[in-house]
Amino acid sequence: MPYELKKVFASLPQMERGVSKIIGGDPKGNNFLYTNGKSVVIRNIDNPAIADIYTEHPHSVLVAKYAPSGFYIASGDVSGKIRIWDTTQKDHLLKYEYQPFSGKIKDIAWTEDSKRIAVVGEGREKFGAVFLWDSGSSVGEITGHSKIINSVDIKQTRPYRLVTSSDDNCSAFFEGPPFKFKFTMSDHGRFVNCVRFSPDGNRFATAGADGQIFLYDGKTGEKIVALGGAKAHDGGVYALSWSPDSSHLISASGDKTVKLWDVAGNVAVTTFHLGTDVLDQQLGCLWQKEHLLSISLSGYINYLDRNNPNRPLRTLKGHSKAIHCLTVHKNEGRSYIYSGSNDGYINYWDAETGTNDGFSGKGHSNLVSKIAVDGDDQLVSCGMDDTIRFTSLTKKEYSASDLVKVDVQPKCIAVGPRGYSLAVCIGQLILLKDKKKCFTLDSLGFEPEAGALHPGGGTAAVGGADGKVYLYSIQGNTLKAEGKTLEVPGPVTDMAFSNDGAFLAVADEKKVITVFSVADGYTGKNEFYGHHAKVICLAWSPDNEHFASGGMDMLVYLWTVNNADKRIKIPDAHRLHHISGLAWLDEHTLVTTSHDASIKQWTIKF
Repeated sequence: MPYELKKVFASLPQMERGVSKIIGGDPKGNNFLYTNGKSVVIRNIDNPAIADIYTEHPHSVLVAKYAPSGFYIASGDVSGKIRIWDTTQKDHLLKYEYQPFSGKIKDIAWTEDSKRIAVVGEGREKFGAVFLWDSGSSVGEITGHSKIINSVDIKQTRPYRLVTSSDDNCSAFFEGPPFKFKFTMSDHGRFVNCVRFSPDGNRFATAGADGQIFLYDGKTGEKIVALGGAKAHDGGVYALSWSPDSSHLISASGDKTVKLWDVAGNVAVTTFHLGTDVLDQQLGCLWQKEHLLSISLSGYINYLDRNNPNRPLRTLKGHSKAIHCLTVHKNEGRSYIYSGSNDGYINYWDAETGTNDGFSGKGHSNLVSKIAVDGDDQLVSCGMDDTIRFTSLTKKEYSASDLVKVDVQPKCIAVGPRGYSLAVCIGQLILLKDKKKCFTLDSLGFEPEAGALHPGGGTAAVGGADGKVYLYSIQGNTLKAEGKTLEVPGPVTDMAFSNDGAFLAVADEKKVITVFSVADGYTGKNEFYGHHAKVICLAWSPDNEHFASGGMDMLVYLWTVNNADKRIKIPDAHRLHHISGLAWLDEHTLVTTSHDASIKQWTIKF
């Protein structure tokens, strides 16, 4: 193959305030999984930089759970579809698909023989169903609730028992199979968010928005005790996870803590404090072998440290929202990837190991439209908060002073030599030098969409919505129109000079990329066709002979400048989402990103 997927840096879980997030564990203990948008993300628990993404759901997925056999995963989405798919093959073949009810699926549970599945949620005609995994035929009825069911679990030893918990402040107990409703437990005073059986089946626990956790007998459903007495947590409890030996459990709460309980002693042995910000509320947890994981409202995944409860062993960061732009930079011999998302967050990744973090301090407060690295090792970024920021890549800290406020929203930023940057704003061009505005050009007579600065300095190219490229010369602190325009087939979407300045590539909405030869007075060199929808982004390879393009059609093309017919096509590079950013780490490694909030590295062989 001329291309191969080398690495996937996965998105974080998509979080919602006051809604618990289910994080599933693989029975062998190697992986954990969660959902973000239409994706199910599977990550290695020891090395979370190793990730796999399942993207076959047409709607947002809310929950995914491994079968106890470990061979299949069941995932459920907001439309009520359940997909059961293979975990052993890379292409995750679909085994079965069912629609137990129409509406959100909020939780899934399997019986220990991997033969029966219970699903619950927010259906129109019912809130849950239990069925055989291979035929979809019903093995009982989930009744007894008057509101949305939030959680379900099945005892993993015979005789089987099933418990559900709901927004009607109750839990319901079922015997089976076929599962029949036995009775309701109404010990909680508010919504019941989670129910989980211990692995040995002797007990189950329920957690509620009232901050309480109750323990019950796994076989009879009799109440044993309220964990921690009157209140287990100061805030609502959103998730529970038992230790493999059934002696302890962890609980995640909106009070920004996770507690580790000794069940027999009815005491919280450890309280993990995970911050003071609203985004530090804990909405999910998982006990997997010796790992204790929790998920914050920010989407960060915390590996808890029993020896130091105030500081996690590690925190997985990244993006939980759509990524809009991408760039790369070498720093002290190491390659880094920088990505900006629609919540204003900029993340940096070590391209080799996948370790990542965000800049410290206060950054953009809204969508990051474009980022680039200038000659002074600064990340130049522009956002919908009407600011242009210059951030030192050595300090990795936002500076309150190195930002330029602009009057109209910037769409695009381009960097050039000698401290110059060009901001393309709505109806306006701004030339910046040494982090300061030095020239503004209004009343252009066209709507600018994209810009590029020649690497040799002296020239700025600006692409318009009128399908023309306007050339300006940079004279000291001014931009002067050269009176020369280049024609392309449609409104310009992105443009870039090759690294040696020999070519200018221009992408447009009419699915064409036009390359102009700079030395020959910007004569048309070649036109490149192949995309089925408008082209969004371009990036030149370091060898200046190839460039990549990404489009609304989810395709990435790799082109050869001198031969428009010689191309490599990567279909479905990010399935279900268009390509939003491209960059080259070296001549054979392309980085792509998309609104699925993940980053992929591809090895390319020309």
